Amino acid sequence: MTTRPATAAAHIDHAADVGEVYVPETARAVVARLRESGAVHVWWWPLGEATDPADFVLLDEQERARMRRFHAPRDAAAFTTTRAGARRAVAGLLGVPAHTVRFGRRICPGCGDADHGPPAVVRPPVPLAISLSRTDGCGVLAVRAGDWVGVDVEAYRPMESEALAQLVLTPDETERILALPEGPSRTSLFHRAWTRKEAVMKAVGLGLLGMPLNTLDVAPGQEGPLTVTHIHEGRTTTWHVEDLDLDGPWSASLARPSSATPLGPVHLHAPA
Repeated sequence: MTTRPATAAAHIDHAADVGEVYVPETARAVVARLRESGAVHVWWWPLGEATDPADFVLLDEQERARMRRFHAPRDAAAFTTTRAGARRAVAGLLGVPAHTVRFGRRICPGCGDADHGPPAVVRPPVPLAISLSRTDGCGVLAVRAGDWVGVDVEAYRPMESEALAQLVLTPDETERILALPEGPSRTSLFHRAWTRKEAVMKAVGLGLLGMPLNTLDVAPGQEGPLTVTHIHEGRTTTWHVEDLDLDGPWSASLARPSSATPLGPVHLHAPA
């Protein structure tokens, strides 16, 4: 039997004032339209070498603490740009000032822990699912009404070893991809498989607690969109997965519940 993940997980932000429940009418209206249309919004942006002060001021105290723990300035800048870019995107979508948007985490649907569940918009407190990803040179955000969405982006780079393929790919996927000569086709197919799997894992919300990547079949030789089945502890869920064209040296994929009604369009927002 196919089921969807439990929907009881709450939006959690330990730093937020839980008594503050005001939601602007503009935000309510946007979420209602998203729910009715089934649309997903995806933003992406380039990542630079240095932190922009205009990005840093949008981070909350927890995010600033995380940013300071990065040893390499480039990594700190990538984190800061991604979080600030996500805040601006959500703010623009909901019609609220960027500095009022707060991110937190939902309770993990696997273990019930509030510290490592999927990311969430907690202020304003609206029922939006979000997913964030970043790689060398690129950050991505996906947003939809409801509870579950996953996005992943990876910079293209040659497969370093067959051991990596065995960690990421099923035996059938490994055979198909390694049969290709080294070069762009092999690299592209491997990264298509990798980002499809990571997008599903993020959408499921279980992370490393979920299905091992090398057991999740995502048919990399098949053009998307496609339906991917995830099985964990006897629970089967199905996911609508499609590839995203970010017009750069990256592979990106998006996953959302295949049972979502309707399966609306994906609005891809390129950098301004």
